Amino acid sequence: MGQTARVSAIAWTAAGSLVAWLWLLLCQGFFWRTDVRLPPRTEPDTWPSVCVVVPARDEATVLPASLPSLLAQDYPGRAEVFLVDDGSTDGTGALARELARRHGGLPLTVDSPGEPPPGWTGKLWAVRHGIGLARAREPEYLLLTDADIAHAPDSLRALVAAARTGGFDVVSQMARLRVQSRWERLVVPAFVYFFAQLYPFRRIGRRGARTAAAAGGCVLLRADAAERARIPEAVRHAVIDDVALARAVREAGGRLWLGLADRVDSVRPYPRLHDLWRMVARSAYAQLRHSPLLLAGTVAGLALVYLVPPVAFVAGAAAGDTAAAVLGLSAWLVMAGTYLPMLRYYGVAAWFAVLLPFTAFLYLLMTVDSAVQHYRGRGAAWKGRTYARPDAVPDEG
Repeated sequence: MGQTARVSAIAWTAAGSLVAWLWLLLCQGFFWRTDVRLPPRTEPDTWPSVCVVVPARDEATVLPASLPSLLAQDYPGRAEVFLVDDGSTDGTGALARELARRHGGLPLTVDSPGEPPPGWTGKLWAVRHGIGLARAREPEYLLLTDADIAHAPDSLRALVAAARTGGFDVVSQMARLRVQSRWERLVVPAFVYFFAQLYPFRRIGRRGARTAAAAGGCVLLRADAAERARIPEAVRHAVIDDVALARAVREAGGRLWLGLADRVDSVRPYPRLHDLWRMVARSAYAQLRHSPLLLAGTVAGLALVYLVPPVAFVAGAAAGDTAAAVLGLSAWLVMAGTYLPMLRYYGVAAWFAVLLPFTAFLYLLMTVDSAVQHYRGRGAAWKGRTYARPDAVPDEG
């Protein structure tokens, strides 16, 4: 009798997971689709001026693959690049000047703001300094891009044309991350998949939408919208600064667009699980606003949605509980089906879709570890700089 009740409980739990997946499939902004790319655009008769702001701290290893792509932008209007050296110790600033001398292209200014004051992350302090330098040129648009992002030659042109055509104050592209190592193939597509699940791209671009998000590696921002939203001062405490920036612009009346990139790529490698773990765990608990209640709910939700299906299938098959096995397998198949488009986008083998429960379990552990580190008072360390404040964690790049 106890075994029957236990198996029945598994079947009911699997049914709950299947219902959750059907709701995600149909009612969560079709987050699983990967066809949200730059919207249709027409090129303007007169191209507005643009200043590109690149915060950089100890980026000498990636700059040769990224900075020349910015300097080589095929942009018909006036554009220049401001690289802000955030206290680098590896010669980032000198290397940037050498790359500009070697490759030519857009004008490059390299400057440093010094150490950030209390309450500022190094990245946002560098962004503030770069925007201050740019405003002297009175640009109509600012392109905020990370030092590890490589742009196709027409990237800036396409971003500006899309912003002008659609009337957007923010046009942001989720840069395609590197997926060369085994761990990158397992973890990276899921990172973007989970982000899209939280912030469905289709909803962000709608007028009056509540969902607001951006991808910090590539954010084209109208300069006057930045002033209205007090960027970056208004988000200087934000852990997830790109999402906070989008919310601030939305609250100031701006329009947003976010989608996947075709020719904007991150060149930063994450070859080991440790590297990916550190990237996620550094800000995972901050995403939950350092709330134990939200942490418990997130762990329970991840377990129900991602872990229950394979467990129910295996347990049901072993115990002869057909209902549990069928319901668990059905939920697992729906889950894998929603993941396939992201795997295709990244060029990763389709069979990785069946491993999504395992990947989700890794993310669950990363989130719990993020909370553990927070309560141990270790703060967040990044590139030799430690942030004691839980709301002052630096973003990658």
